[in-house]
Amino acid sequence: MEKFALLSVSDKSNIVELAGKLSEKKYKLIATGKTAAALKNAGIRVTEISELTNFPEIFDGRVKTLHPKIIGGILFRRDKRADIKEAKENDIYPIDIVCVNLYPFINVTHNQDVDLDTAVENIDIGGPSLIRAAAKNFKYVSVLTSPGQYKSFINEFAAGEISIETRKKLSVAAFAHTAEYDAYIANYFEKRFNLEPSSLRLNFSLYKSLRYGENPHQRADIYGSFGNYFEVLHGKELSYNNILDLVSAVELVEDLGSNSCAIIKHTNPAGAAIGINSFDAYTKALKCDPVSAFGGIVAVPEIVNEELAEKLNEIFLEVICAPGYSDEALTILRRKKNRRLIKQLKSVSEETMQYKSIPGGIIKQDADRIDLDRKKIFIPTNRKPDDNELEDLYFAWKVAKHTKSNAIVFVKDKATLGVGAGQMSRLDSVKVAFMKAKEHGLNLKESVAASDAFFPFADGLIEIIKCGATSVIQPGGSVRDQEVIDAANEHKISMLFTGIRHFKH
Repeated sequence: MEKFALLSVSDKSNIVELAGKLSEKKYKLIATGKTAAALKNAGIRVTEISELTNFPEIFDGRVKTLHPKIIGGILFRRDKRADIKEAKENDIYPIDIVCVNLYPFINVTHNQDVDLDTAVENIDIGGPSLIRAAAKNFKYVSVLTSPGQYKSFINEFAAGEISIETRKKLSVAAFAHTAEYDAYIANYFEKRFNLEPSSLRLNFSLYKSLRYGENPHQRADIYGSFGNYFEVLHGKELSYNNILDLVSAVELVEDLGSNSCAIIKHTNPAGAAIGINSFDAYTKALKCDPVSAFGGIVAVPEIVNEELAEKLNEIFLEVICAPGYSDEALTILRRKKNRRLIKQLKSVSEETMQYKSIPGGIIKQDADRIDLDRKKIFIPTNRKPDDNELEDLYFAWKVAKHTKSNAIVFVKDKATLGVGAGQMSRLDSVKVAFMKAKEHGLNLKESVAASDAFFPFADGLIEIIKCGATSVIQPGGSVRDQEVIDAANEHKISMLFTGIRHFKH
C-alpha cells in the first residue's frame, strides 16, 4: 500500500529538507497550493490536495483541506477491519505523517494597528483540524507542528520507524500548539471587542527548568518569554530567588528613572537612590544598608562604565543588571566567576497584569503602575513642605511602593536612610527603619518619611517624628486622620495625603 505524507505549512523553514527525506523513504507527498509550489520549485515530486480530492480550493483558499479523503486518511484506524473496509470503498489512502503549521495570527496581531479583516483572514481553520486529527490518531500517525521538530524526526525516521513514544510526544505537542493558538485568538477578540473575559487562558511554553525553587527541595521551571526581557552575560544561571529579586530591582529603578540605583535583598530595597550618575546613585544607595547589600541584587538604568564596575566589585553581589556594559566594565565584573551579569533587553513595566496561585485557581490583578498626580496631592497640615522636601517625599513614595507592607521609608537627598519592611505593625516598621539607620551611622534628622498605607493611629507618625523626620507622605483615608493631622501640627511637621495606597504582599 502506498504511504502518504501531508505537508501544509505557513512557515516553510526546512520544509524542503523534510520533504526530500520523506521522498527518499518512498512516501507520496500531498500538499496545499503554496507548499506544493515551494516543493515543486525545489524539484520534489508532490501532489496537490485538490488533485487527490478532485475538489478545488475555494473562497480564496479558505477551504482546501477539510475533505473526507484527507481527514479520513488521517483518522481511520489501521487495525480495525471496518475502518479498512470503509477506506477502500471510499478510495481513502492512509496519511501517516502530517506536517502542518498554522496561519501566523499571533505574529500578525502583535501589530496593534492591524485591521480586523486582516486579523480574521489569519485565523487558520483547516490546519487545527488536521493537527488535532493526527494527534488523536497518534497510534498510527506522526504529527509535526514546528520546524524545530524536523531534525530529530528526520534522524529517527532515517534509522527506522518512528516509535510510539515519539508519536505520543508529538501528539501532546500538537494539542498544546492548537490550544495556545485558540487561546490567543479568544484573548485577542475579547480585547478587540471590549468583552469581559469569561475565563482565564494562560499558555506559556517551557522556557527553562531551574535547579530548584525557593528552597532546594522544591522543583521550579520558568514558562513564557523571560528571555525577551533579560540576557545572562556572565555567571551561574539565575535561581528562582534571583529572578524574583531581579524583577523587584528593575521595577524600582524603572519607577525612579534616570541616574538611579536599587539594591534589593529578598524583594525589598536594602538601598535606593538618585544621583548625578549611576556611580553616585549606587554609592548613596549602598550607605543605607551595606550589610544587607552583601549578596544582594543591584539594578541601574544606564550603561555600566569602568568606574562603576570597580565600585561594584568591592563587595559580593549576586546579580547586577543594566541595559548594557562597556567593554572595560565587563572585563572588570567578570573577575567574579559566579556573579550573574544581566543585560536588560526591554522594560518590565509593559506587563499590565499580575497573577498568583491560590488553592483551586489563580488570583489576578492589574499591575500597580499608577503614578502620583502632583496637582491632586492634598496637604492637610499647617506647615507645607519646601521644594527639597517635596522631591524627597516623591522619591520616598516610590521606594515605599516597592517595599513589602507594612512599609516605612526614610529619605534625604533622594537616598534611602532607613527601610522598615514587612512588619506586622506599622509602628514596628518605623522602629526597624530607625534601628537600621542608626546601625549604619545615618542620621534621620531633617529627613522625610513615606508610609505605604495610612496611619491607623497617631503613634506611628509620632514615632517617625521622634526619629527626626520633618515631613511625611502617606495615603490618608483613616477614620482617625484628624488625630494624625493634629499630631503633625502639634509637632510642626508637614504631611502629604496622596489618596493612593501601595500595599505589597
